[in-house]
Amino acid sequence: MASILRIIAQRLALGVLTLFVVSIVIFAAVNMLPGDFAQAILGQGATPEAVAAIRQDLGLDKPPVTRYFEWLGGAVQGDLGNSFAQANFASFAGSDTGSGLGSVAAQVAPRFANTMFLAGVTAMIAVPFSIILGLLAALYRNSLFDRGANIFTLSSISSPEFFLAYVLILFLAVLNPILPSLSNIYADMAFSDRLEKTLLPALTLTLVVTAHMMRMTRAAIINLLASPYIEMARLKGMSPARVIVKHALPNALAPIINVIALNLAYLITGVVVVEVVFVYPGIGQLFVDSVKIRDIPVVQACCLIFATAYILLNLTADILSIISNPRLRHPK
Repeated sequence: MASILRIIAQRLALGVLTLFVVSIVIFAAVNMLPGDFAQAILGQGATPEAVAAIRQDLGLDKPPVTRYFEWLGGAVQGDLGNSFAQANFASFAGSDTGSGLGSVAAQVAPRFANTMFLAGVTAMIAVPFSIILGLLAALYRNSLFDRGANIFTLSSISSPEFFLAYVLILFLAVLNPILPSLSNIYADMAFSDRLEKTLLPALTLTLVVTAHMMRMTRAAIINLLASPYIEMARLKGMSPARVIVKHALPNALAPIINVIALNLAYLITGVVVVEVVFVYPGIGQLFVDSVKIRDIPVVQACCLIFATAYILLNLTADILSIISNPRLRHPK
């Protein structure tokens, strides 16, 4: 037990360090974006004094190191700053415009909730479906079903998300109007309507993550089926299904849990393309819109949320893999 706790503590410390390094990269990369927000707001005809006044009001005149630690300190306390795009620049020379700034957290929170809803719907479909397909493919290895599943998964993995999205729109929204092609959900929408609007982007993401999870599950089970204790179970007269469920699957949990967590991380960080295609009001769509107008605080907040979610899910995968490892639970 002590060894497990020590390894978990090491993973947590490494996660915090990784997040700190990533925050530096995010801040540096976002601030290296071409263009000047103050100049873009006022236009090319703006006077240098007007541009300088807005830069001072937004804090862009401070040294990068100072701005980074102010941003990081606020983020640690839950304050992601104020949106540049929602600032009130009606009067900027010598006036207090801070009250006109919109909170980044207020913008990000509902969008992140929408993305989590989309990821949750996708996970509820993809995780059990991929595990069942992986078990069946391993149980009936080299059969017609296994070969068909391999062709399907390879096709899904090799196809970009936007292509799969357009194919589903064509067949399920245009040729056969079963589901809506646009996912324009809003806060007060009924759950059934929200679910219907979310199904098409969820199915797109399901095709992507199911392929990966199914292949990894199949590979993990097939690898364990060659183990001596599996051969012994077979010699005892156990059926193939019981051998997999009772002996192979419990020992394959660690790699399966790891790949599921990695794909769940993708669902949160890799939804940008799908959200843009379906006009889904998630954090990915907000990120793209904010990059277009160079709203630095919102872009930084979105990137930090993506990184935090990815690191947390990877940490969860590592911890669950450690806990499910019999050699660590019983070192002797």
